[in-house]
Amino acid sequence: MVGPMYDFVANPLGAVRLTFDKTIGSATDPSSFDGKDWGAVDLFRHFLFDQARLSQVPILNGATINWIKPNTLVRFRGMIQDMLGNELYVGAYKDGSVWRTNKFMDISQCPVELNSPDMRLWERRLLYCVPVPGLNSWAESTSEVAVNMCMDSTSEQRDKRRRMDIEAVDHNDFPVSGDESEDSPSAKRMREDPSSSQYLDPKNEGPCSSHVILPDVDRDSLPCLVKIYDSPESELKLNDVFEFFGVLTFDSELPSEKVDQDEFSNGLCDDVSVNLPPNKVPRLHCVIHRKLTVYDFLQNSPPTEPKPHLVKEAREALLRHLTSVLGNDGVAAHFMLLHLLSRVHARADNVAVGKLSLNLTCISKEIASVFGTKLSIVIKNLLPFTKCIPLTVEYLNTASLAPKKDYQINRLIPGVLQLAEGSHLIFDETCLETGTLNSAGVENARLLKALTELQKVEYDFKYYKMEMMADVQMLILSEGKSNIMPADIIMPFQPSSAGSSDVVPAEVLEAWRWYLATVRSMPHLIEAEMQKVVENDLVTARQADRSLGSQDFSRWLTMGRLISASFGETSLSLEHWQMVKELERLRMDRLK
Repeated sequence: MVGPMYDFVANPLGAVRLTFDKTIGSATDPSSFDGKDWGAVDLFRHFLFDQARLSQVPILNGATINWIKPNTLVRFRGMIQDMLGNELYVGAYKDGSVWRTNKFMDISQCPVELNSPDMRLWERRLLYCVPVPGLNSWAESTSEVAVNMCMDSTSEQRDKRRRMDIEAVDHNDFPVSGDESEDSPSAKRMREDPSSSQYLDPKNEGPCSSHVILPDVDRDSLPCLVKIYDSPESELKLNDVFEFFGVLTFDSELPSEKVDQDEFSNGLCDDVSVNLPPNKVPRLHCVIHRKLTVYDFLQNSPPTEPKPHLVKEAREALLRHLTSVLGNDGVAAHFMLLHLLSRVHARADNVAVGKLSLNLTCISKEIASVFGTKLSIVIKNLLPFTKCIPLTVEYLNTASLAPKKDYQINRLIPGVLQLAEGSHLIFDETCLETGTLNSAGVENARLLKALTELQKVEYDFKYYKMEMMADVQMLILSEGKSNIMPADIIMPFQPSSAGSSDVVPAEVLEAWRWYLATVRSMPHLIEAEMQKVVENDLVTARQADRSLGSQDFSRWLTMGRLISASFGETSLSLEHWQMVKELERLRMDRLK
């Protein structure tokens, strides 16, 4: 019986180096592939996706960092908060007559001089990643299996063992072919004691150490320095949400005077070693990465195919729930549903097409304390990334909304408005009282206005400002029309009851999340026949009311798209266009 050739989870560096050795066997100089993948990544991709072994890989977060063993394969979900540039590292070096590699490692094993012909410098990108801002608990990945597996390992190997010297281990003790028996001494050693591998970092001692204390790190938002290899820069962008699979290197017990004793001490990347020391921020050497969508944050979701009966049932149930929560205000519930389905799907002439910000007015502090809280709970249960911000003069004067570049530490300092695509923000203006805005307050008000109107955020790079595109749903609660955030929909709120606080079963919430994620991403078009109907109606509306402009017509078209999507349809029908006009009529009646 033939056992597995590599232990990808417990000893990923073994797989990396064994494939490197095979490649070097046929190509005598690593310059022939210039540090690019030599087959290792394909092996990991086959293991993770083709063999469906994702569940075997521990998830790195503030809870599991206590149990995950360094130099093992982990996965980390996070938003790219800062891009720290590139660094050079000793990718390959000659050990006697044999080439070795340091790829996917922090500590460089390199007995030769930096300018030696027996050494190759390669390049990798540095990304500072954090858990997605506003990530709700239901959208967090469960990692109980990973924790339990590591706890079992700890109970079996309680005594820390000294790492064998990397040069003292016989290189021939490791399997090099698929014919290796699973009962061979080398295979058994790799399975029973992966820590004995010469391919692990020699400073790693023992199995998962418990009760690790992370100094200066918020355990609820564990950051991670992700090192990217062999990927085009266009694949990863600021604020994108990714899942990274790679080799973890972290040692919270590393003395501060030894923090810089890695390749950074060669002067190849000084800023990172000083400001993100490896004993405080874990490193993840990324082997594979994939961009995440809302679907990836759903748990036990139904099939992604939007079958008509499933969509209709979910729509009716969710609309009933929104109506009940909003005190039986059915019109407000319809607009709330459209708001939750909105997204920026195109940009034309500085216009973010598809956004539908909503301003619920006629809301006092007392009403906000009841309905605002209930709405916040509902939205948190439906969308993966949400935030609720009480807007006051003091908040505007003191908050850091836009990210700012700090050149002394060469870091982008995050702001409240640095968010992942698809985030939802609730602004409670009922707390806003008379006061004076300072210069920071005026700037913050301008930033909020730009985000509402243009879906853009200005990042402050001190010597210049850069506009970053955003896709954030914005809900404003206020007594009168908001003067700070001019929303697309101004909707006077008219509840007839205190609103429901019924607990929704978990399986129902999962169905609603699936519904919102599915129909929100559907394509849309307007057939030629319907285009004529819409054009005629717009002309007629303009003749009846000269105050109507392009923004109003754009809003109607967006509503038509969203109403069609809410029914799971990809083209605008006459029935749904009539619904748009009726909803607008009811809204305008309230505004009068």
